[in-house]
Amino acid sequence: MAGSGELSTYYTTDDALSLVGFGRFQAFVLAYSGLGWVAEAFEIMLLSFVGPAVEAEWGVSGAEQGLISSVIFAGMLIGSVAGGLIADRCGRRTGFLFTAMVTGIFGLLSAFSPNYASLLALRFIVGVGLGAGHVLSTWFIEFVPAAKRGTWMVVFHVSWTVGTVLEALLAWAVMPVLGWRWLLALSSAPCIVLLVFFPLTPESPRYLCSRGRTMDATVILERIARVNKGTLPPGILIYTPEKNVDSNLGTSESPLLLAEDNTGIEEDRSSMTSDVLTFQALWSYDLMRSTFLLCFMYVANYFAYYGVILLTSELSNGRRACASSRTHLMKPNSDNLYRDVLVTSLAEFPGLLLAGLLVDRIGRKTSMGGMLLMCGAFLAPLSVKLEEGLVTTLLFCARTCIMGSFAVLYVYTPELYPASSRNTGVGITSSLGRIGSIVSPLIVVGLLESCRQKEAVIVLDLVLFLAGVTCALFPRETKGCQIQ
Repeated sequence: MAGSGELSTYYTTDDALSLVGFGRFQAFVLAYSGLGWVAEAFEIMLLSFVGPAVEAEWGVSGAEQGLISSVIFAGMLIGSVAGGLIADRCGRRTGFLFTAMVTGIFGLLSAFSPNYASLLALRFIVGVGLGAGHVLSTWFIEFVPAAKRGTWMVVFHVSWTVGTVLEALLAWAVMPVLGWRWLLALSSAPCIVLLVFFPLTPESPRYLCSRGRTMDATVILERIARVNKGTLPPGILIYTPEKNVDSNLGTSESPLLLAEDNTGIEEDRSSMTSDVLTFQALWSYDLMRSTFLLCFMYVANYFAYYGVILLTSELSNGRRACASSRTHLMKPNSDNLYRDVLVTSLAEFPGLLLAGLLVDRIGRKTSMGGMLLMCGAFLAPLSVKLEEGLVTTLLFCARTCIMGSFAVLYVYTPELYPASSRNTGVGITSSLGRIGSIVSPLIVVGLLESCRQKEAVIVLDLVLFLAGVTCALFPRETKGCQIQ
């Protein structure tokens, strides 16, 4: 700041976004990025319907059917890291162009798979594209003012639940008449729409600032101001305020989330060196603790999320007495399958609503930890036999809480990392979390197969309890803080 009584000569991206506010421009960004998550939900949820259909048509074994899902998650492990590196090196637009092209093109091609092996290969590549989907959420969050960032990120996550519901309805309409190939083809439609509107999408001004391109970032901020009918602060856009120019900030001003090293944004650095330094930054003294804790949180959330889904399949259909691991895989044309997926997906809406109400009021750490512990509390009574209605109610509430926790986690993660390594951080931590989604069926279904329902619930509760306690160990609360 120039001094007391004078106009500000410098402003940051957060200053500009806070003054302009959330308006029509952010609504467009929300719609576009939300459609990307609808596309991801389509590709994940269709596994519930395609697997049994492929088993019936090609006569594959139960293990081979499960491999169709496993290759998707394996691809996502690779895609999460690759997408993060691409978005941090080449830009957010390039990152979500990668996820839309790979997911859409290979998702459509998989509908024409001539045999089981080709289907596996194509679905693996689809998984690589899906793994980079986190770029869409970090792109959106970088356009949102700090004050309501948590709430709007939860609104963004509604698109995932909308996608699961729409996919269940689409499968219900298409599968009995046209079969699984048409479902695969139609499920790739959202990605095609993303590619059509790609030329209209702007680059993130935060990313441009992190690369030293403040003039380009200013042009985009001016565009945001025009669309929202607002004005930018007077002065010049800077990336990180100098220590000698921020002494006049009011006490109510939110602190910068992280001070970034300007030497890390020099454009003359080679690409390989940049990637290495970006990765090393995640394990620096300031970020190492957060990175380790986030990795565990993602593993725990994925483990619990799919664990609750598996319990729902086994317990809510009246098959609680030592059900076989395959009994929940009903015939592909069974109305019960579509109805079950639809009902359990609807349980996520109240979870997102709960997260939206809490995340900007009591903070990220408290709301996430509280919902994890509540999920464990709802699951605990399932260790004994209960009547059908109570079982369904408890599972519905548990699905609500774990979805709310997931939504807050996706808000919290990008806030902990600087712009220069944000997508890489989100990509690595979320990709390692996929380990939880791979391990969960092996443990939970394995215990249920062995008539050990009580032990399955105890394992889930233990993971949820440890994750809830872990929330208190994070070094900072980011509610209302600026991100740079």
